Amino acid sequence: MKIQLHSPEETKTFGERLARLLHPGDVITLEGQLGAGKTTFTKGIASGLEVKRYITSPTFTIVKEYRGKMPLYHMDVYRLEDSLEDIGFDEYFHSNGISVVEWAGFIEPYLPENRLDISIHYTEDEDIREIYLNPYGSHFEQVVNELQG
Repeated sequence: MKIQLHSPEETKTFGERLARLLHPGDVITLEGQLGAGKTTFTKGIASGLEVKRYITSPTFTIVKEYRGKMPLYHMDVYRLEDSLEDIGFDEYFHSNGISVVEWAGFIEPYLPENRLDISIHYTEDEDIREIYLNPYGSHFEQVVNELQG
């Protein structure tokens, strides 16, 4: 699925819509250039999960945990690019929370088979983002179908 979003507000709203369709243990991966909107999208997911704390990129801490209707585990694994260090990913991925992983390609061997991969890209118009959703597993296929409807 490919969609276009025309502002940071639309990006956040789309994340909120997605959050309402998620279940405990769901994993969302985010790829895209620096500044493309990965953290803004995660802020939307957090809002949809009723997280009250302000969301920031976990660039220097790797994982930030937030409490809402379900726990939100926001990971930025960019710093693990060449290490493939396992920081207990399975504990997060098989928990009662939602895991959102920025730069997930750096930890590909640790990612679960069932997940939703999302890629965010700039367009020629700097305000517009193209978002590609690639579902793995029947649950995420259903999620993407509901987002389209």
